[in-house]
Amino acid sequence: MLLALHKPFDVLSQFTREHPSHRTLAEFAFPPGVYAVGRLDRDSEGLLLLSDEAKWNDRLLNPRHAHPRTYHAQVDGEISDDALRSLRGGVDLKEFRTLPCQALRLAGEPHPPRDPPIRYRKNIPTSWLELTLTEGKNRQVRRMTAAVGFPTLRLVRVSIGGLKLADLGLRPGEWRELRPEEHSRLLAT
Repeated sequence: MLLALHKPFDVLSQFTREHPSHRTLAEFAFPPGVYAVGRLDRDSEGLLLLSDEAKWNDRLLNPRHAHPRTYHAQVDGEISDDALRSLRGGVDLKEFRTLPCQALRLAGEPHPPRDPPIRYRKNIPTSWLELTLTEGKNRQVRRMTAAVGFPTLRLVRVSIGGLKLADLGLRPGEWRELRPEEHSRLLAT
């Protein structure tokens, strides 16, 4: 079984509540025995997969498969061409250097406002970029954009492989089982 969830903001990618105020995957009434394939941080949104089959973990997360994941990041400030070039070439973080990735500036706002809204500062603009990575270290996108001088304010995973959140018709908090043809799109790179 392979499920897709449009994970909302402020939900942990786990079933166990560590603090009474935490929201977890347990509130979404998934079938028994499923677990998250990968994760999205509490403050991130978007496509999260769940399964009861271990094969998906290896196929989608093991770095040897270089399986792409695409994110939209709203950053503090107008992203510069130099910052985009740095992201494309790989960024030195404290523990490692990231692999090269695809990075491009997006026009406009590709997502409706978040509830609760991100911080708003009248004199400091924000911009959106699209990043496609083939690795997924802890808070990697946020650390990468901060390292090039543009901290992430909002992060949305929009696709895994060829499976796009927009094509699934899920609103935040909704989930459904993927069809066999969607499994094929997921594995397409």
